[in-house]
Amino acid sequence: MHKTAPLLLLAGLWLLVINSFAQTIYVAPSGNDQNPGTIRKPLATLAGARNRARLLRRQKPPVGPIEIVVRKGEYVLDEPLLLTAEDAGTEKAPLVFRGEPGDMPVLYGGIRLKGFEKVSDSLWKTEVPDVGRYGWRFEQLYVNGQRATRAKTPNDGFYQPKAVTETVLNKGTGEAAKLAAQKITVPLESLSWLTGLPDAELNRAVVTFYHHWDNTRKPILSVSRADTAIYMTGGGMKPWNPITRHSLFVLENLKAALDAPGEWFLEPTGTLYYRPRPGETIGKTTCFAPVHEKFIIVKGDEKSGQRARNIRFENLSFQVAGYQMPVLGVEPEQAAASTEATVQLDFADQISFINCEIAHTGGSAIWFRRACANGRVERCYLYDLGASGVKIGETVIRPDSSEVTHHIVVDNNILHSGGHVFPCAVALVIFHGRDNVLSHNEVADFRYSGVSVGWVWGYAFSPSKRNRVEYNHIHHLGWGVLSDMGGVYTLGASEGTVVANNVIHHIYAFDYGGWGLYTDEGSTGIVMENNLVYACKSSGFHQHYGRDNIIRNNIFADNIKAQLQGTRVEPHRSFLFTNNIIYFDKGTLLSSRWGEFNFLSDQNCYWDARTKEPTFGKLTVQEWQQTGKDQHSIVADPGFANPAAHDFRLTRTDVIQKIGFKPFDYSQAGVYGSIAWKNKAVMDSGVAQEFDEMVARREK
Repeated sequence: MHKTAPLLLLAGLWLLVINSFAQTIYVAPSGNDQNPGTIRKPLATLAGARNRARLLRRQKPPVGPIEIVVRKGEYVLDEPLLLTAEDAGTEKAPLVFRGEPGDMPVLYGGIRLKGFEKVSDSLWKTEVPDVGRYGWRFEQLYVNGQRATRAKTPNDGFYQPKAVTETVLNKGTGEAAKLAAQKITVPLESLSWLTGLPDAELNRAVVTFYHHWDNTRKPILSVSRADTAIYMTGGGMKPWNPITRHSLFVLENLKAALDAPGEWFLEPTGTLYYRPRPGETIGKTTCFAPVHEKFIIVKGDEKSGQRARNIRFENLSFQVAGYQMPVLGVEPEQAAASTEATVQLDFADQISFINCEIAHTGGSAIWFRRACANGRVERCYLYDLGASGVKIGETVIRPDSSEVTHHIVVDNNILHSGGHVFPCAVALVIFHGRDNVLSHNEVADFRYSGVSVGWVWGYAFSPSKRNRVEYNHIHHLGWGVLSDMGGVYTLGASEGTVVANNVIHHIYAFDYGGWGLYTDEGSTGIVMENNLVYACKSSGFHQHYGRDNIIRNNIFADNIKAQLQGTRVEPHRSFLFTNNIIYFDKGTLLSSRWGEFNFLSDQNCYWDARTKEPTFGKLTVQEWQQTGKDQHSIVADPGFANPAAHDFRLTRTDVIQKIGFKPFDYSQAGVYGSIAWKNKAVMDSGVAQEFDEMVARREK
């Protein structure tokens, strides 16, 4: 016998032993939940497989993984999958939901609509009987893998109010009235869509306002043609961010506005109208309407503290989920903070999502909310989202500090195209959370900030500490519809938090505040280093107010209005600004009150490609240095390879050596892995061109 044969035999026996510990349950499109769950007699649903796993666990505690293998094909979820502490695995015996290798199984949270017929070459219709029969309604529609637009006006751009007044009906005790009515005087061309409508149809119309960093979505209560006004009611407007004549708005869910390709309208009787896009044919069209708002709910026991734990999802695609606006509408809320997710977790530990997909949603994708720990989202593709991508932590501070969500890792994911229902949503957000990592993610095509960390305004206690935002590629955000946003946005005391090695570019706000790095109210103890920031509207870095932040070894280049900005002057030291390269050929170097700040600025390199003598506000270089700032900084061309083409590789060493700048490889930002995965992260060139054209129009 060959001398290696005994070793091979032992290895084979060991694999048999390992496999005997694992228990496998199969799910297939052709399955039945009355089956035993074998490969020949599979189950039909995830819920059926969960129940089978519970039975196995009760019969005998597993010593190896319980694997639920979902075979290739399409599934319709009858209900969201609910997992509790009863479903908890162990480190050695986790519960695994795994798609069969190869093509991902697709699990739909909605139903396929069929039976379209032509009304004309540019209009189709189908009947959805459950709408008229049972009052089912939906507010999103997905056609041929794309989000369709509920009939709205204008088709492109926005209307703006002429005037806004509010009548307080119940003041309450808060800063904003508990109950109020708003009168919005609007342009006549917008009012013409509403006048003459029956009350029932008018009340189904929705108006969405874009005001600074918020959205307000409300049904229209009434219309006055004499006053050229619409009326709505609900909570009083927030004094710090009311709707004004400078806000934007659109009208939605109007049959008369069904006038553009890709738009749809649902009659209360159940007749669905759709205007096909160029190239679409009835015979080759797939259309989904959402039934559920969630795919998965993971919830441990709040009373006992027992966690749902050691559960993993792999190689699964979850598609088509909805959102329905409450009857009274949605009040404004920064970051759409309370908007729920299709995958929502509370009291959950060691829950992972690996190589999964979430797409076509009404709300957010994944939320590790209350008392979650050691979770992971890795190599997932999250796209066409109604709100955020991944959310971490709660917006309230619990008395029990053990309930702060911590050690969640979001690594190597693609987050493309979000905020479609809630434009103010943030792609990646940490509310109250500590020791979390957001790394190597591709974030693009959202309407507000890319990353937000912290949830305390000012210098009060904040549990958000030691979070890391690293090696992310964050770009093409804002789209000129909201204001006061950042590629990376921070709030409150965040000691130990690091924002490093990110590439941030093409952030464009409607009005003020399209910033790359943005330390907002009370941001404290944050290190921002080795970031490349370019092509942002307002400036590359902006501190509203904060304390003892460190901004070092970054490249701020070719931002549009200014490069550096500071707003609120405070007596304490606001930040250190050292070893940075600032390069520009448009706009100004400084904005707002940068020169008045109490901060240490030194060993930086400044270069205005238009002149050899840049100005610091109204000061010359010499006058600026006489104020005590930038004593050892230099004015010199840093020698970028091709800044016009956004190639910021350094071709000279003499300049950077003078300021102690340490070169970093910014090509490492973004996703890693296979060529196919990297290519998937590349944003469509047509979308990038559309963004550039929007900026060019605004900057004329």
